[in-house]
Amino acid sequence: MKKKHLYTASDLPQEPLNEPGQFPFTRGIHPSMYTQKVWTMRQYAGFGDAASSNARYRYLLSQGITGLSIAFDLPTQMGYDSDHELAQGEVGRVGVAISSLEDMEIVLHKIQLDQVSTSMTINATAGILLAFYLAVAEKNGVEKTKLRGTIQNDILKEYIARGTYIFPPKPSLKLTTDIFEFCKTHVPEWNTISISGYHIREAGSTAIQEIAFTLADGLTYVEAALNRGLSIDEFAPRLSFFFNVHNDFIEEISKFRAARKLWAKLIKERYQPKNPKSLLLRFHAQTAGSTLIPVQVDTNVVRVTLQCLAAALGGAQSIHTNSRDEALGLPTEEAATLALRTQQVIAMESGISQIVDPFGGSYAIESLTEQLEKEASQLIDKIESKGGVTTCIEQQFQQNLIQQAAYDYQMDIENKKRIVVGLNSFTEGSTTPTPILKIDPKVEKEQKVRLTKFKQNRCSKAVNDARQTILKAAKEDLNLMPAIFAAVKSSVTLGEIVHTLESVYGRYRP
Repeated sequence: MKKKHLYTASDLPQEPLNEPGQFPFTRGIHPSMYTQKVWTMRQYAGFGDAASSNARYRYLLSQGITGLSIAFDLPTQMGYDSDHELAQGEVGRVGVAISSLEDMEIVLHKIQLDQVSTSMTINATAGILLAFYLAVAEKNGVEKTKLRGTIQNDILKEYIARGTYIFPPKPSLKLTTDIFEFCKTHVPEWNTISISGYHIREAGSTAIQEIAFTLADGLTYVEAALNRGLSIDEFAPRLSFFFNVHNDFIEEISKFRAARKLWAKLIKERYQPKNPKSLLLRFHAQTAGSTLIPVQVDTNVVRVTLQCLAAALGGAQSIHTNSRDEALGLPTEEAATLALRTQQVIAMESGISQIVDPFGGSYAIESLTEQLEKEASQLIDKIESKGGVTTCIEQQFQQNLIQQAAYDYQMDIENKKRIVVGLNSFTEGSTTPTPILKIDPKVEKEQKVRLTKFKQNRCSKAVNDARQTILKAAKEDLNLMPAIFAAVKSSVTLGEIVHTLESVYGRYRP
């Protein structure tokens, strides 16, 4: 995006700048923002087996996080049990392995589910992981109506930027909408989707593309829910978003303001909701993993600090700060603690939480907010003119734009048009060794042994009956969540549920 070297009063938009909490919410979704309560501090975590992850979550809670954020391993994301041949070597590597209700019970052991907000970064198998979570809560005597949290459940961006899809787009959209409908009645305080620009930006997009592709995906989910027969006010208040925080400090603050403003306008103009909460773009922000470098890792602390500050000044509802060592592997406990302390210092010592939208009215911020909104809106129009998000995915439209942007960014680094301290400039002292968290291979062996015992000790008839119920619901195009919830309580595993659905929907190959 082209920026000027100097902004003056003449660059301010003609559109009046309303107060925080007022449409179109440019300055924030709440009038008081952080002056009454700071953002939710999450630390995305999960590795190895369920017991190891539970220990990390309880440690982080003891250190002051105010919301859990669970990372799942690739087999769990792709719908394979830990004992599947394609899971070999990946069990517990980039997140926690969850194949059964027993695994989820161990992950959540001694965590008060009615007192903590839980975010689960899971997409293709989102409904199954949500069912595991609800079943654990039920066993612990916690009512579903008291549960708060978010399930990512954003399958469209998987086709665009990430790749952990299972089924083709059409049945995948149906599963997403099933969760909307189910939670409306049974888990009303749950955020049913976290529409994600984070992975779009991590794949190499620009800030404009991140806004446009994310909001276009959001509109696609809105249309799918409306086509299901839900009204806009029945599900829109529980929609949430997930954005990246990149390095360009001023641009990133402006990006969040532009996205919030554009979403409110689009929803109001197209759907005329009666509930003002249907207009709100509530978002979680995570600092940009793709900006971290594997040398001079302490410089990553500075990057993360600036990115976290930009997210707070942009009005995030919750924030995750990456650890300094994540360009090398999963974060160590020490690095994760420092990342959390970064948020706490910004929230409690910087003074920014005492002023609502402290950068509001800045010549540069307001001008860039308007520019980002305008250019993102034009790109959304282009997507819709081409037939919409799913058609564009099939034509590789979004993917090609992201790939070109990523290539241009990398060339700027290699040609030193873009300086990355410690990587392409000021590289002295880049060889200092850094402790790395390593996953013991025995984790996979022990996980498989425990899963085998779990399968041996269950009722085969109950498992088969539950799978037949899922199969029937899929063939009859019914909401699958009740059948999935009943299945996990009957000890059906994640992989078995996915395999059952795969027999109806197939597995997507682009």
